[in-house]
Amino acid sequence: MMRAARVSEHGGVERIEFVEVPKPVPGPGEVRVLVRASGLNHLDTWVRRGVPGHRFPLPLILGSDGAGLVDAVGDGVRRVEPGQDVVLLPGVSCGVCPACLEGLDNLCPDYSILGEARDGTCAEFVVVPEANVAPKPANLGYVEAAAVPLVFQTAWSMLIRRAELRPGETVLIHAGGSGVGSAAVQIARLFGARVIATAGTPEKCQHALDLGADHAIDYTATEDFAKDVRALVGRAGVDVVFEHVGAVTFAGSMKCLARGGRLVTCGATTGGQVEISLHQVFFKNLSILGNTMGRKADLLRILQLVEAGRLRPVLSQTLPLAALREAHTLLESRAVFGKLVVEP
Repeated sequence: MMRAARVSEHGGVERIEFVEVPKPVPGPGEVRVLVRASGLNHLDTWVRRGVPGHRFPLPLILGSDGAGLVDAVGDGVRRVEPGQDVVLLPGVSCGVCPACLEGLDNLCPDYSILGEARDGTCAEFVVVPEANVAPKPANLGYVEAAAVPLVFQTAWSMLIRRAELRPGETVLIHAGGSGVGSAAVQIARLFGARVIATAGTPEKCQHALDLGADHAIDYTATEDFAKDVRALVGRAGVDVVFEHVGAVTFAGSMKCLARGGRLVTCGATTGGQVEISLHQVFFKNLSILGNTMGRKADLLRILQLVEAGRLRPVLSQTLPLAALREAHTLLESRAVFGKLVVEP
């Protein structure tokens, strides 16, 4: 048996259950990992609360990110062995469909995310396909390593794959204090972009600047962030907007875009229903791009950059797994800069 945190019914933080469940057994091609740390994401809160029109396979163990020690392997596993320190790659795909064979595994028809469509990392053990573990960067502990995968993979896919960010371009990154926002600031700087970040407090703005943002706007201290952005970049606007806030910021984000600009979004924490002027889209040759997760190959490259010190996880706080309800409350209150991690 093992300890785990799961959800059997959608609702508030009281719906998080701390249970004893059978220890999973790795099948052919699978790896069992002794979880040493589990990183949290806003996805965890959506799974717990439920999303209208989407069905989660409850009961479900929460958690998409994790790092730990290989405990056992199934038949046919050759690349890893018990005792190896690993990072868990959160996106699971079939590996044999045309999308997977082209390296577009996040477009696999059977794509799933740990803690969202199959049991996740908020447990003592988790079983995943061999393709979903990678060596832990030697310069990181388990807690720091668990803060890397989902947000960096998503931010990389949004900026580099979907928006095709180029050196010298200007990018507006919303919620630069969030996990995915703090990753995006670093990636944009790594690729030579000018970065404008928004954040909800002066302290978070300073943190964003410390990560490499050229400018930071406290959205709680302004009536019109788009006007503030225009004051920084002029009438031309920004080349890319990194969106994941949704209804509250979407209209302003569109106003910020330059001709030929690209808005890329991976989420809608303030709501997904927005209004779009098609005249604005076609007169200015704008692109609106969606993104979920990213390619495993890109995450492997990201882990190399982390090990080389070019990118770094931003850790806000570490809590015990028993405090997972408190951790969800902190995430939902936006009282976090970077990532929350829990230790079983």
